[in-house]
Amino acid sequence: MQNAEAVLRPVEMLDLKRLVRTFTLRNRDGFVENFGPDLIARVGEQTPGVRLRFVLKPDKDSTPLRNGSVDLETGVVGKATGPEVRAQALFRDRFVGVVRMGHPLCEVTITPARYAAGRHILVSRRGLDRGPIDDALEPLGLKREIVTVVGGFSEALALARASDLIASVPERYTGNLRDGTFWFPLPVPLPEFTVSLLWHPRLDADPAHRWLRGCVRDICAGTTHWIC
Repeated sequence: MQNAEAVLRPVEMLDLKRLVRTFTLRNRDGFVENFGPDLIARVGEQTPGVRLRFVLKPDKDSTPLRNGSVDLETGVVGKATGPEVRAQALFRDRFVGVVRMGHPLCEVTITPARYAAGRHILVSRRGLDRGPIDDALEPLGLKREIVTVVGGFSEALALARASDLIASVPERYTGNLRDGTFWFPLPVPLPEFTVSLLWHPRLDADPAHRWLRGCVRDICAGTTHWIC
């Protein structure tokens, strides 16, 4: 019934200056650091009465979108994403390797063998002991040494910055977090992936929500060379 009403409801005129509302956005670590300042500035300039609440995204379960505790989220569409969830591509991304300045890899051509020979940090929200990079190394007869497993990109980059460990993280999603480090394209065949904007269909026709979706799209598009 809610979905039908949203489709049939006449388009309301949105007065941004008088809008008072709190939106909850769910994202992995890195989104706020990269896109948060520009998004908050834009929202504050257009709608002083709007507050953005950012919460971490521990998984791809769509229940928070479904029950209304989250208004909008970003991420990669996966098997756990609800079939009813709306998705719109924001940008393409790829994984890159990151080490501290002065690391031995800064001075050489980075081959698959040299990359695998290093000591690595694995990022896994579920605490797994291997990931897609390990699957890509296996056909090459290579295996990397995973020294530690962390749950987020910022943790991995903090460890890489303070040690000789290698972090492998999304390039776009961690742009500002990688300041002061040396980074390089991964020397293994790993496909790019699409980061999308996700929301529940009952909010399709909500004027304020449509405005916020446009703000997020514009901010992501304005700072990327990978925009779809």
